[in-house]
Amino acid sequence: MTQKNWLTVRDALSEDIRLGRLATGDQLPTEAELADRFEIGRHSVRRGLEALARDGKISIEQGRGTFVAEAPRLSYQIGRRTRLRRNLIPQGVEVTSELLSAKRISAPDAIAKALLLNSGDLVIESQRITLANEIPVAFGAAFHCAARFPDFAERRDLLGSTTETYRSFGIEDYLRLQTSMYARPAKVDEARTLKQHPDVPVLVVTAVDGTPDGTPISTSRVIWSSARVTFTMEQSDGR
Repeated sequence: MTQKNWLTVRDALSEDIRLGRLATGDQLPTEAELADRFEIGRHSVRRGLEALARDGKISIEQGRGTFVAEAPRLSYQIGRRTRLRRNLIPQGVEVTSELLSAKRISAPDAIAKALLLNSGDLVIESQRITLANEIPVAFGAAFHCAARFPDFAERRDLLGSTTETYRSFGIEDYLRLQTSMYARPAKVDEARTLKQHPDVPVLVVTAVDGTPDGTPISTSRVIWSSARVTFTMEQSDGR
């Protein structure tokens, strides 16, 4: 037995995934079964699986098992007209999103400032999760002025896109006014929601969108899996 047995597990299973012998969603054998297959100890198996999980190839779900969760690394372009579906669908990705919750809250100071509201004004907080080919890539919250967009979350769910929802409120175009991002270690609940290894960092993206005259209409804070997306900054205005 050598100290590199875990590499055998990592490389063999990675090759199985690459060649399609293991497909996204497939459940892997148990640690004991893998130990028998490779004739190594369970500690080496566990280390190999953790390496695959850090690479984003598998998801280790407590109480359920280990599943293939490899997703293509997505390219997401941030510019003046940043649009989720316009970014991802041309890459051959099936984009879906799910509304997790929607509620009226008093705007915290930072949200009120971003939307040019008074502190304490009511806003709609919509929590959503975004999936690419059924694999979670991001989740977070968007905030809209409740007086201007009283049923934004419901319309967004009905119409299926943010752009169409704004059109239903008479807004034909909107721009990205501000974007900031930083990386940090994932919190336990974030790693669980994104079905990624706890050691994989997340990217926190905060944005403000507004009408062409510069009036803010939304602000958002979204947690992205750093293993599943690469952000690029657009140099033109996206016209």
